[in-house]
Amino acid sequence: MKRLDGQLALITGSSRGIGAKVAEGLADRGCDVILHGRKIENTLHTKKLIETKGVEVYSVEGELSTLEGVNHIIQQVKQIGHVDILYNNAGLSNIYKSIFEYTMEDWQEIMQVNLYSLTLLCNAFAAAMQEKGYGRIVNVSSGIQDQPHLVAYSVSKAAVDKYTKDLSYELKDTDVKVSYIDPGWIKTDLGGRNAENDLSSVLPGMLVPVLLDKESVTGQGFRAQDYRGKEI
Repeated sequence: MKRLDGQLALITGSSRGIGAKVAEGLADRGCDVILHGRKIENTLHTKKLIETKGVEVYSVEGELSTLEGVNHIIQQVKQIGHVDILYNNAGLSNIYKSIFEYTMEDWQEIMQVNLYSLTLLCNAFAAAMQEKGYGRIVNVSSGIQDQPHLVAYSVSKAAVDKYTKDLSYELKDTDVKVSYIDPGWIKTDLGGRNAENDLSSVLPGMLVPVLLDKESVTGQGFRAQDYRGKEI
């Protein structure tokens, strides 16, 4: 098992669901983690669980839906230490209506959380990764298709894929690897109870982009379900 001892990871949206599972998987490999939730108290259950694994666990709070909230998160994280792994997991899909009924406000709400905040977090931490000569950035995408009632969510995730590829090209001559990953349709608050995959199925696949070695190709897309039941 490849270890991540001495590294520090920020996982957005990690108070529960996929983000909490990713944080747990990273901690199992010795990685210190920074949990994020809208409020600190939302992270406490996951924090208590991960602390039993013998790693350092921190919590930060803030809304990804506003510039002020994102900046507040960044300030808290920088007070904790250097981020080796940025895992942009948080996402929003709270609008379900006819494609013709989407308003500018609907688009803005989804894009702010799923895309704009993600780019700001990458901007905040990628430079320090470059300076150190190492970093891993993972952006959670989606395999959603043929769902016009969720068009803003779908488009935001397509934009995440393109942004990831462009950022990876910007960093192509460094050991800062940038990837995107589709966790699959998972039974979470976002995915709903009818989803075909249990939460446990996201591991170990969600860790694959973090564990890339220096020679690995950057800008890749992964599907967590491809690694279901495998050892990595």
